[in-house]
Amino acid sequence: MKVVFMGTPEFARTALEAIADAGHNVIGVITQPDKPKNRGHKLTPPPVKEAALAMGIPVYQPTTLKDGSFNDTLDAMDPDIIVVAAYGKILPKYFIDRPRCGCVNIHGSLLPKYRGAAPIQRAIMAGEKQIGITIMRMDEGLDTGDMMLTGAIDAEGKYYDEVHAELSDLGAELIVKAMKMIEDGTVTYTKQNDAEMTYAAKITKEDMTVGFTTDADTVLRTVRALSPTAVTYLNGKSVKLVAARRIDAPAAEAGTVVALGAKGEGYIDVACAVGTVRLTRIIPEGKKEMSCGDFVRGRGISAGDKFTAEA
Repeated sequence: MKVVFMGTPEFARTALEAIADAGHNVIGVITQPDKPKNRGHKLTPPPVKEAALAMGIPVYQPTTLKDGSFNDTLDAMDPDIIVVAAYGKILPKYFIDRPRCGCVNIHGSLLPKYRGAAPIQRAIMAGEKQIGITIMRMDEGLDTGDMMLTGAIDAEGKYYDEVHAELSDLGAELIVKAMKMIEDGTVTYTKQNDAEMTYAAKITKEDMTVGFTTDADTVLRTVRALSPTAVTYLNGKSVKLVAARRIDAPAAEAGTVVALGAKGEGYIDVACAVGTVRLTRIIPEGKKEMSCGDFVRGRGISAGDKFTAEA
């Protein structure tokens, strides 16, 4: 099949490479514009662009699809199918209706749960033990199209990066299977049960902020879902939370440092509203990621100090 692929991050790159490796003719890749990165603000291409250029596939980076300015280009490409994976913007109806075999999406959840922008993070934050991929035929709704294939992984206790990598591989595997089914005429579609729908809203600053005023399990799920962007504050400075686990310890005021360990990797034990978490890796403001042992040895913290949700 002649394929137009639409995607932007690493999650999509894996699928693009799998589709090309399966022998499909990827005639073009549509991805988001390059963005400035790091302190030098150097324009950096999306992972999908890097992969496409390495394979010699033409790359298009329109700033918008809404004004119809890309429609003539799409007509000239004349794709049999459009495959979408974390493109980053809502597709106009023209794109969805244009290809002969439809517009197919690789969505990072077991639909109809976690429709929306941040399905993987929201599923981890909710404590889902199974997180999956749905291959769906796109329509004009938000992740509401009929389902073709699903698959799941065990996500219990795992951090976002690990779940993301496993789902990327699973999505690549399933999209290749789905495209073969479409070619063979064996594909079947299942409507979603809207009554079971949940919404995975975009992650906000409030979501990323940890004040330890919830129970320990909620804190740990936030760290696992958002590491290394989950943030708290100590003595007016930010501390990003990278790794943590739950421990048993006497109750104390939420946010209070109840114990410290300086040997080896070390630890910082912090009381929550219910339960206690043990921090093991952090990113102090203005510094690189480090073990809590290094932070304690550097005398950056003392027992009795308090983490808060604001500087």
